[in-house]
Amino acid sequence: MEEDGLLAFRERWKQELERTKAVKKESGAGRPGSPGVHGGRSGRGRGGDAGRTGGDAGGLRNAEEPQYVSIAAGLLDGRSSPLLDRIAEERTRRKRRGEGGGREEQKRSGPLQRRRSSLIDQLIQDLNETNDIPFFDVELPYELALKIFQFLSKSDLGRCAQVSKSWRMLAEDEVLWYRLCLEEGYHSGASVSDSPCWKSTLRDCYNTEKTVKYNWKNRVGSVSHLQYELGKVLCDVSSCDGLVIAGYTSGDIRLWDTVHWDSGALYLKAAHTIRDDFPPPHVSFVRVCETVASAVYENGCVDVWSTEAVLEPIHHYQHLQRVHALDLSADGPVLATASGLEVRVDSPDDGGYWKSRCITQLSKPVDGVLVVPGKRMLPLVLAWAGESVSMLDSSWNEDEEEQNEGARLLHYVYGQPVTCLDVTACRAALGVKSCGWGMNDGGNKVKVYSLETRQPELSLGNSSGDFTCINLRDAPPHLLVCGNKDRRVRVFDLRTGTSVVSLYAHHLGVTTVQADDWKIVSGGGEGLVSVWEMRMGTKLWEMHNRHPVRHIRFNASALVTANIPDEKNPRGACITDDDLTAHRRHRGVICYYDFSMDSATQDHVLPICRSNYSETSGYNYNIGLAVPYDALTDPRSSGL
Repeated sequence: MEEDGLLAFRERWKQELERTKAVKKESGAGRPGSPGVHGGRSGRGRGGDAGRTGGDAGGLRNAEEPQYVSIAAGLLDGRSSPLLDRIAEERTRRKRRGEGGGREEQKRSGPLQRRRSSLIDQLIQDLNETNDIPFFDVELPYELALKIFQFLSKSDLGRCAQVSKSWRMLAEDEVLWYRLCLEEGYHSGASVSDSPCWKSTLRDCYNTEKTVKYNWKNRVGSVSHLQYELGKVLCDVSSCDGLVIAGYTSGDIRLWDTVHWDSGALYLKAAHTIRDDFPPPHVSFVRVCETVASAVYENGCVDVWSTEAVLEPIHHYQHLQRVHALDLSADGPVLATASGLEVRVDSPDDGGYWKSRCITQLSKPVDGVLVVPGKRMLPLVLAWAGESVSMLDSSWNEDEEEQNEGARLLHYVYGQPVTCLDVTACRAALGVKSCGWGMNDGGNKVKVYSLETRQPELSLGNSSGDFTCINLRDAPPHLLVCGNKDRRVRVFDLRTGTSVVSLYAHHLGVTTVQADDWKIVSGGGEGLVSVWEMRMGTKLWEMHNRHPVRHIRFNASALVTANIPDEKNPRGACITDDDLTAHRRHRGVICYYDFSMDSATQDHVLPICRSNYSETSGYNYNIGLAVPYDALTDPRSSGL
């Protein structure tokens, strides 16, 4: 019964539509001035007049009828899509226009002109066919089809290029591969017109990344020792974006540009040398970013240089006491120093003139400061002192600080001092040492706080040793890497709060650590630098120097390590001492590893990897004979 009723309803609906259509045709035919009565243009023929009459009637019907009525009429007539009629009409109109224009042009011009016009018409017709991309039963404009293809990956684009000629032309569009290069992190500052073929550019980037990864795993590359002068003991090292800065006990500051080695080590002149201080104070801390470099001396002086013009300091001030902490933002010229209870934040204004943004007194001596990364109108600094961690904003004045003393306190637990700290634009991770009754709560932990809400998010780990270093800023998304005095390197997943990797690394404790998406580089108190594969949890290779590793920084193709001695004035390390061997034992070393070299060149293999048991003199440090992974063949040379 229901089916019979539905069929009857459809028949009545169709009859009503036919009656309405007939009435509108009669009313249109009876109007004066309708198409077909003009005789001025008879060259078109009756077919053209009939077509125009049908078009006018169709336009009148579309103007008077609702859209859903026309769609329903098309469905009752058996058409699968209402867009097919419109596409067919548009093709017929373009074809007639091209044929008519071609005939008129041939009458007016000679054979050469007719040939040119035919080629132009053919080009226009090909462009019209190219602009219409077939998508199943409809044809979309090129721009709309390109917008759809922007959501596909590189493998999906390769599959779509095998469908048809038009889809291949669309899948190889430069805009699509340019967007893929930006999404993968290659050529972030480039524009679409910078490369003639972005598909080949992306392929070259993948091949380079594969080669560099192979060189990292097999220690294929070159090593350079950034040595300044014998008799100078290394005090502190910092590196960023190819720049390496070092401070020495003689008060000298050296800056290396590892991208342009021809310039050599640049000498940064200190402001106190103008006063001829003798003996010159030791360098306490150094920091460098892309635009500026800074150094702190034992007498409390702070100097800031520009990396572009390094002749004289561009900013200088002095604390009344010894400076205990220094940090320089990598995103902009923001400098933070801590001396005793005082924390000072300096940055340049719009005119480039440096000035003090914030000077704050804390209740306890400050142990360290960190500038929160990210572009901000006003700099934000974290300072920890004993058991507390505070957020310092340069927009607060002294009255507001007295009224909102608890609002800027990020963390405080009595009897649980903070041992290390790292920060990103939205999170802060700090190592907390549990003492006494706190050990019953699971031992030492890593606390993760949200900088926006100032509330704890996670509590990670339950180690018996103190956490000595945390790397949250350079770690992959949702991962946290930390080192501990219990000789282990741990990787935590911030989404689940669990430990995903635990490595037994250094027998004197871990001093510094950094990780990316597939490897971990750690340094220990015994002077050992170890490179680990995160997924397998195995050690790829290691290098050893005498002093503790205090600095590790790497990018895709380079690694900078610094072994800094704890004793700044050792016996036998005087400048007038003739024993140069003693000098070398005590001064420290900075190593720069470059893995971007061609692995097939023998000169670029590390010297320590080229030694063998046939040597008659000297020491043998052939690690390749001890680690079985070095015996593996190059997968690129095999048929795999």
